[in-house]
Amino acid sequence: MFQTQKSRYTPTTLLETIIVILLVTASTATSAEPTDSFNKAKKLLENKVYYDHRVTLYCGAAFDEKKNVTLPKGFVTSKHKKRAKRIEWEHVVPAENFGRTFKEWREGHPLCVDSKGKSFKGRNCASKVNKEYRYMQSDLYNLYPAIGAVNASRSNYNFTMLPQAKPSFGSCAMKIENRKAEPPEAARGVIARTYLYMEQRYKRYKMSKQQRKLMEVWNKQYPVTEWECKRAERIRSIQGNMNSIVNSQCQDIVSEFNFLR
Repeated sequence: MFQTQKSRYTPTTLLETIIVILLVTASTATSAEPTDSFNKAKKLLENKVYYDHRVTLYCGAAFDEKKNVTLPKGFVTSKHKKRAKRIEWEHVVPAENFGRTFKEWREGHPLCVDSKGKSFKGRNCASKVNKEYRYMQSDLYNLYPAIGAVNASRSNYNFTMLPQAKPSFGSCAMKIENRKAEPPEAARGVIARTYLYMEQRYKRYKMSKQQRKLMEVWNKQYPVTEWECKRAERIRSIQGNMNSIVNSQCQDIVSEFNFLR
């Protein structure tokens, strides 16, 4: 189930992680390359990354190979009830956050005309005509499985602390209020390292000072888990680039283990 931050790793599982890290570091697959297809990205995650760890990010819910969710006991939702039955692939850094840096998203493009001759803009237009946007939208490091209802309710809201808010989904500690979201503790480190990665990877994306400060705090407060290291290495072998924010902490774990031997 949902791994807590306190039990980062054990010697046995750590050794497995070390082997993966060393193998990938020594030789990145020659076929590794990013994809500009969001649909392909989702299939890659389903079949090559999460095939043995089908657990959602925010609520720790199990899901099967057909994306059917086993909701945690006590999970409730007042909205998007049909979407609660399935997992969806969530952009932790919302697509709108970087999408609005593209002119096609903000203003449209001559090629963005539907079958009725009506112009459109936004995500669909940026995806249609701008390859750079498609690569950002399809970056595997920024995509995580989430219960559909949670994904829908989170929308494009920024993360923050909501100390006065109650959990929005019963037993799942995700909080959403006033167009803001507070994730459960077990997801905060993962979220932080994803935000930091996206800002480092894509120069057109910048966090606000307040958001970056929060992510830096969460990054330190909630260190990497074994699964996070394994996930990053699997994505690296598919996509061809490294998430150095995650990798540096995984390497620190390796160094710590070698020191203690």
